[in-house]
Amino acid sequence: MSPMDIARPASVAKKKRLRRIMFLAGGLVAVAVITLGLSRLKPAAPTVERATVWIDTVKSGSMLREVRGLGTLVPEDIRWIPATTEGQVEQILIYPGTPVTPDSVILVLSNPQLQQEAQDAELQLKAAEADRASLEAKLASDLLTQRSTVAQVQSDYTQAAMQAKVNEELSKQQLQSDLITKQSEVKADQLKTQLALAQSQIAGAADANKAQLAAQQAKVEQARAAYQLKASQVDQLKVRAGVAGVLQAVPVEVGQRVNNTTNLARVVDPTKLKAQLKIAETQAKDIQLGQQASIDTRNGVVDGVVSRIDPAVVDGTVTVDVRMRGPLPKGARPDLSVDGTIELERLANVLYVGRPAFGQENSTVGLFKLTDGGEDAERVQVKLGKSSVNTVEILGGLKNGDQVILSDMSAWDAVDRIRLK
Repeated sequence: MSPMDIARPASVAKKKRLRRIMFLAGGLVAVAVITLGLSRLKPAAPTVERATVWIDTVKSGSMLREVRGLGTLVPEDIRWIPATTEGQVEQILIYPGTPVTPDSVILVLSNPQLQQEAQDAELQLKAAEADRASLEAKLASDLLTQRSTVAQVQSDYTQAAMQAKVNEELSKQQLQSDLITKQSEVKADQLKTQLALAQSQIAGAADANKAQLAAQQAKVEQARAAYQLKASQVDQLKVRAGVAGVLQAVPVEVGQRVNNTTNLARVVDPTKLKAQLKIAETQAKDIQLGQQASIDTRNGVVDGVVSRIDPAVVDGTVTVDVRMRGPLPKGARPDLSVDGTIELERLANVLYVGRPAFGQENSTVGLFKLTDGGEDAERVQVKLGKSSVNTVEILGGLKNGDQVILSDMSAWDAVDRIRLK
């Protein structure tokens, strides 16, 4: 063996150390490459059960804008029956739910003082009528006496006039003195004057009698008006419906004292009902008078028209009255709960989709759009336009035929992609 073939221990060790360093460096490089690759990989998308989400397809065409609200049926014609005088409730003869006619007596009040006043007024009327009859009889008697006096004067005048004429003829024949003739003429003239005066007194007496009778008759009419008022008030203690309909409420009890402003009963016409809907204030801004509506009474749907919009907002809602335009379904009655839908407008040639769980109209929301044949879904920003009860207009971010998830996806706000299983 030559010296050149003998292995040197230092050289062998150095090669082994170099080889080890190279292996170690290569391993470090490999780990770095793998780490870099893994850092660039996207996290695995979470899986969502397809059956638990609501998926809808974007459509193109005409979209009907509507708003919906709950409400009740209320009568259009309501008549409150107030007490016309103070009193105490003695009897309630008819209870709510009963059909009534204008003459139906609903309840009876009592007022002893009023009844006594009515009796006093009746007696005063009878006294006034008696006074008038007495005055009329007295005036008739006086007039009869005056007429008798006139008749007597008339007779005396006639006789005196005849005697004067006879004496005048005798005087012409000189059978009687001129003095006697003159006296008879004077007497006849006096009786003529008395007759004219008596006749004038009768005419004046007739006018005076009319005036006295008119004054007494005025007292009679005054007493009659007072009695009729009291009698009417007594009669109104029997509280009548006044109109035909159904008795809806009797807000008093037997024994209760009431004054002349207390409402005793309420009568409604059950054939004339309107719907009062409560619409959220955010949806009521586009409602206008005359818009078409439909009212679901659970027993049928009735067409209607918006007839009134309350200007005030109460508890976040606006009250809207809808007047019915067709016959009411069976079972429709006041205070019945209903569901109303009001047609706002019809949008032509727009993109629309079902209304998502979150997102107001004219806003931008993130929705998951289905990709890869419906296996995955990725978040896209969608601009919403006008909204309806179940649909919303799409202004941007989606196209016709796209499928999106409309369910509440707030649990996946941290991811932009999910996998549907």
